[in-house]
Amino acid sequence: MSGHSKWSTIKRKKGAADAKRGQLFTKLGREIMIAAREGGPDPDSNFRLRLVIDKAKQANMPKDNIERSVRRGAGLERSENLEQTSYEGYGPGGTAVLVRVVTDNRNRAVSDIRRAFSRHGGNLGETGCVAWMFEQKGYITVPLNGHSPDELFNLAVEAGAEDVVVGEDMVEVYSDPHDFQSVQESLAAAEIETDVAEVAMVPQSKMDLDPSAGLKVMNLVDALEELEDVERVFTNLAITDEMFELYTQEE
Repeated sequence: MSGHSKWSTIKRKKGAADAKRGQLFTKLGREIMIAAREGGPDPDSNFRLRLVIDKAKQANMPKDNIERSVRRGAGLERSENLEQTSYEGYGPGGTAVLVRVVTDNRNRAVSDIRRAFSRHGGNLGETGCVAWMFEQKGYITVPLNGHSPDELFNLAVEAGAEDVVVGEDMVEVYSDPHDFQSVQESLAAAEIETDVAEVAMVPQSKMDLDPSAGLKVMNLVDALEELEDVERVFTNLAITDEMFELYTQEE
């Protein structure tokens, strides 16, 4: 399952630029609204809301913005009518691409997504064309920062993790979605800092491409994630060191 961590690292750095454009705050606000609408406005009893609020705080989203989004999601203030949906398609080289969307205008969302696929060598597909290639998993990344890999491994497994992958400077923890909360809370109780904590769509197998083709897929993902209505993009691309180097050279 390994392979997310390199891209997660560069995406986190890129997030600072997104925030300057205000785009990241808009997307986080929508995530908060959806979480509050579906699980209530109290983060102590709404785990999903707590995760999104933590992510918003990491992105330095103002407290007032966070609280306003919670109130709107809970119906305490007027807000846009948001819906969650997903779109599927194929990227360069036949890679599978799954796009998670939160939007108040489905026609705009699908038009923008189709245009991004077309401009970057991909094709928007029918519902179900690639979703079967992915499975839902709890996904957490932990920077080593002096922590013992064995200690992190044992802690995560005891909390219910299915798989723990140790990299050079980061540990990736995968779990069943039902065990995700207990794993995340166990790490938090041990004062272990996490970079990413989410329920992700993880590919059951990866597709190998040459570095230049892989870079095209990564650029497609970037283009999709920059769209106003796109919350998250998942792909089955196997990211290599060569692809990562080419990608970071473009930043």
